[in-house]
Amino acid sequence: MGKVKAALRDEVHRANMELARSGLVMGTFGNVSGVDRAAGLMAIKPSGVPYDQLKPEHIVPVSLATGEVVDSNLRPSSDTPTHLELYRAFASCGGVVHTHSESATALAQAGLPVRCLGTTHADHFRGDVPVTRPLTKREVATDYERNTGLVIVETFRRKRLSPEEVAAVLVLNHGPFTWGADAKGAVENARILEYVARMEILVRSTGDGRRHRFPGVKRPAAYLVDRHYLRKHGKGAYYGQEKK
Repeated sequence: MGKVKAALRDEVHRANMELARSGLVMGTFGNVSGVDRAAGLMAIKPSGVPYDQLKPEHIVPVSLATGEVVDSNLRPSSDTPTHLELYRAFASCGGVVHTHSESATALAQAGLPVRCLGTTHADHFRGDVPVTRPLTKREVATDYERNTGLVIVETFRRKRLSPEEVAAVLVLNHGPFTWGADAKGAVENARILEYVARMEILVRSTGDGRRHRFPGVKRPAAYLVDRHYLRKHGKGAYYGQEKK
């Protein structure tokens, strides 16, 4: 178990440092977690620790089943209950990232999804990145962070979205969460989400069909979206080099 915790802490520490280098976080905002399902452990950035002081031993392991801290005197991120609900609901999820990146957060605050309007988006997300419903007063007052995770899961089930094909969400009035096969993949999805969110804002700034001189924005055909997504993901993917 000690080796498992050390390896998981190292993986999550490296992913948090990559997130810090990405420019998607400021101050102590944002966090990355990773999971070892066989060991029943999640590891996550400690609450409020600056990135320039973060070390692998600071990463906090918690029980995937109970959320209790394992072998650490530090408090885990306040977003820990949100991460746990995503791991419990999305079986393929191996890493989770939360940021307050500028463009994605702006759309979350406006209650606007990141629409799939072209092939750049479709290369990574097979459809719109959705926005959650608002949390109720009761959901905010009691178990707020856990309810944030539950409303994300609810959004994917209600919209019948695959968390593997759309590995991102905007929490209304809050900000983005992304996930991936591991912590590193979740960070990459956070970077891509911010990029396509910035493009969404640029498209909307053209007038998006509401001004006479601009045509309405037309969505790409579903077959084009599918082609771009599936050539990079899934059994028939042919983008990149074969793994030996």
